[in-house]
Amino acid sequence: MTGSDILDDTTADHERLETELVAQDRDAARVATADIDERSARRLVNDLIEDDMVRPIPDQHVLVHDPSGEAFDSITQLAVFHRGWRAARDAEDD
Repeated sequence: MTGSDILDDTTADHERLETELVAQDRDAARVATADIDERSARRLVNDLIEDDMVRPIPDQHVLVHDPSGEAFDSITQLAVFHRGWRAARDAEDD
């Protein structure tokens, strides 16, 4: 390109905008898992225990997430894991 054509070419601008919009769409579609506090983690884990999705193993001080087989020694870690696991399962169903 020569002269004013170089200044008028906005191809790179358009590609940068498209990339940014795609990234924003991905961010909006993701499930937030890092924003769980201790109280909501306990509530979620208690619900999972009642629904037989989590099994406490008292002598080992762990909680087992039965659908995945993963064991956790932290209620918060288990709650965050379960949210991510559920989001992945929901994404597969779509």
